[in-house]
Order: sequence, then C-alpha cells, then structure tokens
Amino acid sequence: MDRAYEDDQTRALAEKQGFNVVVPPKKNRKHPWVYDKELYKHRNEVERYFLRLKHFRKVFTRYDKLDTIFLSVITLAMIFDALFM
Repeated sequence: MDRAYEDDQTRALAEKQGFNVVVPPKKNRKHPWVYDKELYKHRNEVERYFLRLKHFRKVFTRYDKLDTIFLSVITLAMIFDALFM
C-alpha cells in the first residue's frame, strides 16, 4: 500500500486484516494521521531491493512451472546481488 491507495476504506481494510499500515497521508488531506517515518524508510528499501531482483530476466518473466524452481532462481538472484552489486 502506498500513497495512491491511502483512502479511508483501504486503510481500514488493511488494519482489519492485521497489517501495520505505514503510509504517509496525502498533502491535501484535511485530517492527516501520524505514521512511523523510520518504518516507512525501511519499506522503501525493500521496494528498491525487489526492483534490483527484477533486473534478472528469469525472475521478472517467471517461466518456471514449479514454485520450488522459482524460489531457487530468486535465491540465486539474491546471492548474485549480494556478491556483485
């Protein structure tokens, strides 16, 4: 969930399902809420890491039929990312 989906209904649904919503309110919101800025920075780091993993074509296109093979490809991509990036 990010700023584009920060309406009251989506936020209530996410909190109802037990998710910790760390989304800053839009700037034009009349009643903004308080959010954890440090946790939001970590969310951004995770999103950037997924973007780096998508540079591996096999991870991005997902031609594998079995989940175990796809998981091994993701693991291999993470190892390459840790070693060479």
